[in-house]
Amino acid sequence: MLLSRSRRILASLLLCVLLLTTACATREPSRFDQAQQESTKQKSGQAVAKKATQGSKLNQFFPDSDDGYDRVYTQEKKGFSGANLKKDGKVVAQLAISDTTSTPTVASKYANSTEKIAGYPAVQQGKTQTSVLVGKYQVKVISKDPLFNASNREDWLEKFDLDGLEELK
Repeated sequence: MLLSRSRRILASLLLCVLLLTTACATREPSRFDQAQQESTKQKSGQAVAKKATQGSKLNQFFPDSDDGYDRVYTQEKKGFSGANLKKDGKVVAQLAISDTTSTPTVASKYANSTEKIAGYPAVQQGKTQTSVLVGKYQVKVISKDPLFNASNREDWLEKFDLDGLEELK
């Protein structure tokens, strides 16, 4: 019995020594710790510019539900608002307005555009995306169903209140 008690005391003592040495040991920062500190200190390169428009202000420029389509807002944050376009309960397209203040290079892809939709420069991105640049705002329709084609995307872009969006300051 004395031997068993001695083992418990010794085990407890060793455990305490182990915990003290590991808890008090200084750890050298890893390369990931350094990268984290650097990225936390950066003010430029932040995801959203302070001057970006609140997403809630962009909602009013989306087209209303019509012709059997339902517009369902999915995301709203500073500089962006998005919605799903549903028909018969199935998402056929995504609608989005984003403030390019945070991503100024986005606007450059419209510089050489020869295509226009509702008087605004437009670009096709792949086989599923069509977008227009309205002032500092990019308005985009993305097909999620193969039957929702480029013509459908253009029609829905024209349903946005693009002129009203251009006046938004």
